[in-house]
Amino acid sequence: MIGLEDRRMLARDIAVAHEAGARLRPACETAGIDVRTLQRWKAADGLLRGDGRPGAAHPVPARALSAVERSEVLRLANEARFADVPPARIVPMLADEGVYVASESTFSRVLREHGQTTHRGRAKAPHAVRPPTTHVATGPREVWCWDMTYLPATVSGRWFHLYLILDLYSRKVVGWEVHGTDDADHAAHLVRRTALAEGVAALGSGKPVLHGDNGATLKATTVLAMLHWLGIKPSYSRPRVSDDNAFAEALFRTAKYRPEFPARGFSDLEAARNWAARFVRWYNIEHRHSGIRYVSPNQRHAGEDREILAARHALYTEARRRHPARWSRNTRDWSQPGPVTLNPDRDSAVMTQATEMDKARRVA
Repeated sequence: MIGLEDRRMLARDIAVAHEAGARLRPACETAGIDVRTLQRWKAADGLLRGDGRPGAAHPVPARALSAVERSEVLRLANEARFADVPPARIVPMLADEGVYVASESTFSRVLREHGQTTHRGRAKAPHAVRPPTTHVATGPREVWCWDMTYLPATVSGRWFHLYLILDLYSRKVVGWEVHGTDDADHAAHLVRRTALAEGVAALGSGKPVLHGDNGATLKATTVLAMLHWLGIKPSYSRPRVSDDNAFAEALFRTAKYRPEFPARGFSDLEAARNWAARFVRWYNIEHRHSGIRYVSPNQRHAGEDREILAARHALYTEARRRHPARWSRNTRDWSQPGPVTLNPDRDSAVMTQATEMDKARRVA
């Protein structure tokens, strides 16, 4: 492929020879190009913009990162704490530390150039999931999702049972237990313990909705009686619909694809409970959740996300001020996410709830 300067020089020499009386085709052959190539250069701005083909060599843009900056991107991405973290989470975590080196796309591009974008772990490429819903959560302790999943034991055919309750708005795991059997008493005890920890009794008429699937344990009379006593409203997935409880299912998927999840199973109940405790702590405190602008569920649950996201916005604005040529559009949207929905029949339900939420903020 011929660079832009070489193109111009060849075209100029051929033009001089042609004006001196040489025929165009022999002049092009002497220069080492075909006459059609010269015609294409002149017709398609090839002498102004150069080779437009994808594989062509292009000059390095003035706004591109320097070699030192690219080395810093690679060094940060290869830190031990980011071993299993994608660029979409690395950049917000660095922003919380007051560090901005490059955008998520630049991180991905540098890693791809160095062959470090291979999908990690046992996870497969994500598939698009239908939007959730039926209930709308505008704050914590309004809508909970819960479910039970099986944890394998080292003994074939034996399982442990992990019960989890997730706050829909903050994505925080507000309650969990691991047992050796699947029993309604375990589920009822978990709901009672979670309600006490979250102060449900003091919420008055605004007690949460608890959404689950149609499993026999979660619909047992013991559980329903406990929910009635606590004032928590039960909700269930539609029959023969597998993704009505998608938030809880996504949480189980995250848990089972963590690097420390034992692929060969847990040796005993104590080992399963210890792993669950470590996972819940990581998920609530350290995990930067993509659905809530990459803050941790604990920060979202405590209302700290507004200040954190405002600080990120200020940092990005300052980074754009220092290097305006590197930003072709606006800075990343770090506004606080709005209401979270779980299986609504119509988008209008979400819009109505969002409008009411904006009116309440104006009044406050």
